[in-house]
Amino acid sequence: MEIKRDIIERFKLWKDASDRKPILLMGARQIGKTWAMETFGRTCFDYCVKFDFDRQPELKSVFQITKSPQRLLKELELYCDYPIIAGRTLIIFDEIQECEEALNSLKYFCEEAPEYHVIAAGSLLGVAVKKRKMTVPVGKVKTMRMFPVSFKEFLRASDAQTYAYIDSLTEIRHLPEIVLNKLRTEYRRYQVSGGMPEAIVAWLDNKGVGAVESILQDILDLYELDFVKYAESREIPRIRAIWHSLPAQLSKENRKFIYKVIKTGARSKDYEDALLWLEDAGMIYRVYDITKPGMPLSAYQDTDAFKVYACDCGLLRRLAHLPATVITDPVANYTEFKGAMAENAVLQSLMPLLDDQMPSYWTSDRKAEVEFVLQWEDQIIPIEVKAEQNINGNSLSEYNKKYNPSVRIRFSMLNLQFNGGLLSSPAPLAGWFDKLWQLIKTEHEHAAV
Repeated sequence: MEIKRDIIERFKLWKDASDRKPILLMGARQIGKTWAMETFGRTCFDYCVKFDFDRQPELKSVFQITKSPQRLLKELELYCDYPIIAGRTLIIFDEIQECEEALNSLKYFCEEAPEYHVIAAGSLLGVAVKKRKMTVPVGKVKTMRMFPVSFKEFLRASDAQTYAYIDSLTEIRHLPEIVLNKLRTEYRRYQVSGGMPEAIVAWLDNKGVGAVESILQDILDLYELDFVKYAESREIPRIRAIWHSLPAQLSKENRKFIYKVIKTGARSKDYEDALLWLEDAGMIYRVYDITKPGMPLSAYQDTDAFKVYACDCGLLRRLAHLPATVITDPVANYTEFKGAMAENAVLQSLMPLLDDQMPSYWTSDRKAEVEFVLQWEDQIIPIEVKAEQNINGNSLSEYNKKYNPSVRIRFSMLNLQFNGGLLSSPAPLAGWFDKLWQLIKTEHEHAAV
């Protein structure tokens, strides 16, 4: 089974843009960056040529000789089976972190040969650039972030009929029970596999839970090896300690990141570089507390108070050694971690929509907490996340009393409705947040007429 990735649609828009620059594709390991680039090349161009600087180290010498794109292309044609023709060939530079000269060449493709379509990607690119003090041609490339497979993409592959129904919604109204039940079932299955493409394909091809667990563990093991390969030796134990502390951090009722959970006596100054390493690797998301929901949110962040989530809910589940059967059972009692999994999955669905903006969260005197606060268009939107159908709690009400937002959102396993400025949505629809927002605006416009 092949998973259709939404990023290919973004590639298509880039392909036809008049102000096109080479793409620098960023994202965590094993999320399908190479597959997406090759699929785009195969389906949208006459030819696709890939140059892998890890598997073909001899390519480095080509970029050490010249900076001229025209001369580079003549040399590179000797290493591929297809012609390189402007407008007809997609050029892929994979594992570009292995060749700084190739990374710098993107500047010259932008300035001297913009008619060529070039996409570059690499493993732990952000980490490698910092470690090796490599120069990125700022302003001469289009940085594009790729994320693990979202639930939206998962549903399109697992249940096309339900996906089509949700994708064609034209108003906010209760979903038919059959649709809602299918959403709930597929969402729980998604939390088992997470967004790693290999795990999803094994899951949807009915290879069983054992195959999924094996694949996820292999990815976790690969990440551990990356710590050794790309991190400074003194930081390796700290990076590993933070990564393995995630389940414990998120199992607390208050999910604020606490250094002493990592190690007794641990101090922020000793672990900040390790946290940054994991962020640069795309393995974690850091969500900061805000003192108040002002515009812009970044101006009101408390940088000493934050929560840390995993880039993928499937990897988080496997890291926590949580059995798949617990996830698929709607009445399973794993309390705080069930809430953590729900939050992580919602955040994972929102990230591809946020255009590099990280959400925040809000607390009030340690008595109330709203899981996420988004800056969306010209609005600040509070988002509450509930794991199942129990929506008890006063946090969103407290926020509403204090700030009276025009719209507030609650993701849970309850049905879809909009009433009194509160959008109650099934958590599986978080990936359609942009669509839901447009439907809310439409309802507001109709109400004003």
